[in-house]
Amino acid sequence: MCGVTEPRPGIAGRLSQMIQLPTVSAELDERGMEPFDGFVELIAELYPRVHEALVLERHTDLGLLFHWAGDGSADGGPLVLMAHYDVVPVDESDAWTHPPFAGVIADGRVHGRGALDDKGPLIVVLEAVENLLAEGFVPPRDVYLSFGGNEETYGRAAEEIARVLRGRGVVPWLVVDEGGAVVDAPLPFVPGRAAMIGVGEKGVMTVTLTARGDGGHASAPPALTAVRRVARAVDRLGPTTFRPRPSRAIGRMLTALAGQTPGMRGRLLRLLGAAPIVTAQIFAALGGEPAALVRTTVAPTMQSGGTAANVLPSQASATVNLRIALGETTQRTVLRLRRRIADPLVTVRVVEASEPSPESATDNAPFALLADALSVSHPGVPAVPYVMMAATDSRHFHRFAPAVYRFAPLDMSNAQRASIHGVDENVEIAALERGERFHRALLQRLG
Repeated sequence: MCGVTEPRPGIAGRLSQMIQLPTVSAELDERGMEPFDGFVELIAELYPRVHEALVLERHTDLGLLFHWAGDGSADGGPLVLMAHYDVVPVDESDAWTHPPFAGVIADGRVHGRGALDDKGPLIVVLEAVENLLAEGFVPPRDVYLSFGGNEETYGRAAEEIARVLRGRGVVPWLVVDEGGAVVDAPLPFVPGRAAMIGVGEKGVMTVTLTARGDGGHASAPPALTAVRRVARAVDRLGPTTFRPRPSRAIGRMLTALAGQTPGMRGRLLRLLGAAPIVTAQIFAALGGEPAALVRTTVAPTMQSGGTAANVLPSQASATVNLRIALGETTQRTVLRLRRRIADPLVTVRVVEASEPSPESATDNAPFALLADALSVSHPGVPAVPYVMMAATDSRHFHRFAPAVYRFAPLDMSNAQRASIHGVDENVEIAALERGERFHRALLQRLG
């Protein structure tokens, strides 16, 4: 099956086999559908009870939607557990300790692309469902497993699944997708561990900045070439392009963290949680991740123009990726870009955009259920709300589902989080086992 080695026992061996399938959605044209179809075949082989008891629908070829009928004893809509099985490409110039698609099991870890993003979070869902089916368990409400195969390339599969469910009048009671994790020291001055649960998600926008100019020989350049004009526009879109915006999620995060932080630092967190405008300004001044929590970020990612070293190009362009803060809109974001660039000869074109999500509540039964399941899988670790800065497939549900949370129940160190989309991605086998316990507890407590 697509070069997958013989099965090895345990959750680590099963994840190893998943990693060996290079389901790189950005390279779908080169690799073809074989790895993706192989993945569907693999999970059917590894999780026979899931495939016997649940009804599977495929949407846009890459979207897998499993339906597990409940016994109807719980009121309200279903639970939707989400994950994606595609991964990002590997830069061939990067040196990995273990080959990225070998699924090496060593040192108590499973190594390879997708171990954390997002085949690790996906497999713990399947493990929990398979184990509960073996016990004869029937959930008190319907459960859907929504697995997308192109999340890393915008997520059309999940978008279609969400559209289909909404068209059928299905309004989820709870949606759980990838996002935060169980981390150490969630803020530099906050001790202990916390389960960071994304209650909101920043919007995403990609724009191209294009300028034209007189081409010609590079020996006599004009004062402002197309390249210079685009470079100037990019330079004007610095970190302070967008003002910091307070959000309720950040206040709730600080208040929750204050409960586990002793002394003066805990009192400071409570004060910051009650003063959102001041908090937004402080976080913005800190830069890095704190700043990204409270403002729209601007990241130039690609540039092009020119055909030769001694020829002035008649056109130059740059691609800019933005993550839009909660409370902002894509329309206001584009207007702000144009005002900041202040050059009518630079064209700003939106390539793709999605609005930031609304914030899900933390004083409701779905969030309490997440905290309850955590008490089983990660005793003593508090559930802490925060703002998700990256994009997830769940953004296609948050327009009609009132309780959408972004949380992968895996322990992740700073180094492991840095390996996502990077080098030497890996997950601890013990973390996978705890993740399975989380989802099993979540399903058992649905009533």
